[in-house]
Amino acid sequence: MAAHALTRIAHLGSLAGRIGQEIAVSDWITVDQPMIDKFADATGDHQWIHVDAARAAEGPFGKTIAHGFLTLSLLPLMAASALEITDVRMGINYGLNRVRFPAPVPVGSRLRGHFKLLAYEAIAGGAQLTLEVTMQREGGDKPVCVAESLSRRFV
Repeated sequence: MAAHALTRIAHLGSLAGRIGQEIAVSDWITVDQPMIDKFADATGDHQWIHVDAARAAEGPFGKTIAHGFLTLSLLPLMAASALEITDVRMGINYGLNRVRFPAPVPVGSRLRGHFKLLAYEAIAGGAQLTLEVTMQREGGDKPVCVAESLSRRFV
């Protein structure tokens, strides 16, 4: 499947009128075993369901699955491939309001994020954006992650 077109927005302030709208969709990202293994090494979470292919084959999903927090950690990569606000000089992650993992991410899955603007709040030098990010798995019937992400963007 081809890459999704990057959404370019010229002015941060123009987002104020787009609350409630999907504003961007990311490229697909493949979650392979080396990615899962590196995440396990970085976090110290080596639970067998993530890193032991033989044991996981006998488990509830029939293969290894990605950590939920690995799935969530793909949010910045997805955002970078989905959205560019050209007058923003800097952005920072401000936190999360809510995160859920409704479905597993089996090894080899392709994921992409849909970004919906929930809130726009003017702050000194820019704006705070609240985005609902819904991560879908190619061929899946439920999202694998739904998160409310807060970021501060400065012009």
